[in-house]
Amino acid sequence: MNEFSILCRVLGSLYYRQPQDPLLVPLITLIREGKLAASWPLEQDELLARLQKSCDMQPVAADYNALFVGNDCSVPPYRSHWQEGATEAEVRAFLSSRGMPLTEAPADHIGTLLLAASWLEDHSQEDESEALETLFADYLLPWCGSFLGKVEAHAVSPFWRTMAPLTRDAIAAMWDELQEEDEE
Repeated sequence: MNEFSILCRVLGSLYYRQPQDPLLVPLITLIREGKLAASWPLEQDELLARLQKSCDMQPVAADYNALFVGNDCSVPPYRSHWQEGATEAEVRAFLSSRGMPLTEAPADHIGTLLLAASWLEDHSQEDESEALETLFADYLLPWCGSFLGKVEAHAVSPFWRTMAPLTRDAIAAMWDELQEEDEE
C-alpha cells in the first residue's frame, strides 16, 4: 500500500466510522500513542500532535454524532448536500463502473469517497490515474473545502477541529501529486 492509499484509508475510516467502532480501535490507539506520525507521509507533525492530545473518545464520539449523524446534524457528510445538482446515484455509478464494491450506504459520504480513493489507488492499473483524477476533480474537490470549513467551525472537540485542517492539507497534497503525475 502506498502513501496516497494510506492517507485516504486513514482519513476515510475516521470520517466513515463512529469513533467507538471496534474496527477503529487500532487506528485510534496509534493516534493516542503518537505512533501514526511515524508512518504519516506528510509533514503534519503539529496537527498529528494535537490529534494525539485530543483522543478522549467520549467527547470525540459525541461531537461525531452532532456533526455528521442524523437529519439534524450540523455538517452533513454527503456531497449531494454541498454540491448543487449532485446526486448520490452518479457517485455510485462512477465507483461501480470502476469495479468498487459498494454497500447500501450512501456512496457520496466523505468517508466513502476517501476510502474509494484508496481502493482506486490500490486497484488501478499501472500509470492509470484518470479514475483518481475524476474522483477528486468531480466528486471530492468541488465541495470538501466548504464541508471541512464547517467541520472546523462547528466542532466542539479539539479532535474534529484538528481533523478538518489535517484532511484539507492531505487532500491538497494528494491532488498536487495527481496533477504532477498527469504532467509527466
